[in-house]
Amino acid sequence: MREKWRSKLSVLAGASALAVSVVTVTPALADDAPVGPQEVRMPADVRIVEGGATAPGETVPFPAEQAGPVGPAGPAGPVESAASGGQAEAVAAAAPSSSACLGSTAAYGASGCFQHSGDIVWAGDTKKDGMSAAVGVYTDYGRAEEVCVNKLGVDTWATCNKNYREDGNVRLRVLRYDGDTGKFYQPETWSGWIPVDGKF
Repeated sequence: MREKWRSKLSVLAGASALAVSVVTVTPALADDAPVGPQEVRMPADVRIVEGGATAPGETVPFPAEQAGPVGPAGPAGPVESAASGGQAEAVAAAAPSSSACLGSTAAYGASGCFQHSGDIVWAGDTKKDGMSAAVGVYTDYGRAEEVCVNKLGVDTWATCNKNYREDGNVRLRVLRYDGDTGKFYQPETWSGWIPVDGKF
């Protein structure tokens, strides 16, 4: 009888220990969850280019995938209506114009696109969080990666004027950049391949 009682006691002790371990492990896992942005490792030889400010009153060229021009708020910003004199719907239905911004891509706090006329990379900062918008540019012909960084502050667009091979393609990587540490952070988003000459 004493052995049965010890068996029951052992089973209860084991079950109690299991329950305690489950209760104590769960908060530890929650504590291990990442807090804040996650660092993105970039190649050591990546070239960081500080984007220039747009001229006063200059509007960001609208992404070809959207129905109209984009204001300073970025690709999701105000769209010009036909009543205000714009012919956005007709232009969007046609082939991309020289002022169209292709490959519009956005992640938390950053937007980017590529204007094939002039090979201009646009970087828009959309969040006031102390970090800059960054748009990495990759080619399909082996050119070293470059990153266009917008250090102008929230609700601004910066441009980096580049020169890519006309028969090549570029791909954009949009993420955040901390100028104090020189580090890049997620979330990040990639565009598809964009023809440098704008001809899909």
